[in-house]
Amino acid sequence: MTIKTAIIKIDSLKPQPERISKAAKFIQNGGVVVFPTETVYGIGANAFDDAACKKIFEIKGRPADNPLIVHVYSLDQAVKIAHIENKYLNKIKKIWPSPITFIAKARADLPKSVTAGLDTVAIRMPAHPVALSLIKKAGVPIAAPSANPSQKPTATTGSQCIKYFDRKVDCIIDSGSSFFGLESTIIDLRTFTLLRPGPFTPEEIETAFSMKPHVGKIASGTASAGRRVISPGTKYRHYAPETPLFMFEGDERRLSSMLESIEVPFAIIGSSEMCAFAERLGCSTVSMGSRKDLYNIAKNLYSSVILLDSLKVKFGIVESFEQRGVGLAIMNRLRKASANKSFSTKRELLKLL
Repeated sequence: MTIKTAIIKIDSLKPQPERISKAAKFIQNGGVVVFPTETVYGIGANAFDDAACKKIFEIKGRPADNPLIVHVYSLDQAVKIAHIENKYLNKIKKIWPSPITFIAKARADLPKSVTAGLDTVAIRMPAHPVALSLIKKAGVPIAAPSANPSQKPTATTGSQCIKYFDRKVDCIIDSGSSFFGLESTIIDLRTFTLLRPGPFTPEEIETAFSMKPHVGKIASGTASAGRRVISPGTKYRHYAPETPLFMFEGDERRLSSMLESIEVPFAIIGSSEMCAFAERLGCSTVSMGSRKDLYNIAKNLYSSVILLDSLKVKFGIVESFEQRGVGLAIMNRLRKASANKSFSTKRELLKLL
């Protein structure tokens, strides 16, 4: 089934009120709207409208056991949705709006489609003028996962959203590029565990809360959640291109000897430094920016993975990065995009092929 999609261009820093009002009406009338946040684009609906939220799952092809994140424009709105312990409230107030999501006990009136039938809910206040204006004007919290067909790379630009969702949703807000390019950090407040790394780093969390979050294998991307999923981005394969992608974990100077006997076309995704090296070897490359600026690498990650599919190569090789700061989030996404298929020797690469 196809529908007519309203595509509305809205300035990312100075949202035009009349255009926000037009988009908000779709939310109020049970529609689905693709909208920008500071992390990535989201595909959202009224969090209290069960039928509208179920449309999100249908449009994305999202498993029903994968809960949604509820976006709010104020802390007062958040506490009407979730039971947040007093010891956290003042600290959250100081850091919101920001690219961090919290999991807490849900209040009873949220639809089961939003919480995936759990007694918890994921909530956040996005640091994006368009998103905040949309939520406030709609008058309801907006439940929204990332804007991508399930398992595909997440959209970080309005044009990517249009390619994914034109004629599938009621409205797409095009506000250019997202600020960060990776989904929000997710913290489970019940155990103070980092479930999904993002732009708000573990080091920043420790500073803000005077507590060090527990960081396990799920956050690194080396393990998936079990049967019970309490957070988006922790169980299913995500962010993956159609082209097979393998991660190289090692010194780039060793890479040249590994590639000598590869006769099929391939491409290398990595830092500008890695790409400069690979180009001297005659390889096709996709640069994500200098490894000296990991936030820029993060911002360009999904666009680079999407670009891989246009190169008509048999496989891609992606560079690995240090797991400090936002590097942890980068590695989490790259491990999921490559289905945890990595190599550090020629023998390991040939097995993958």
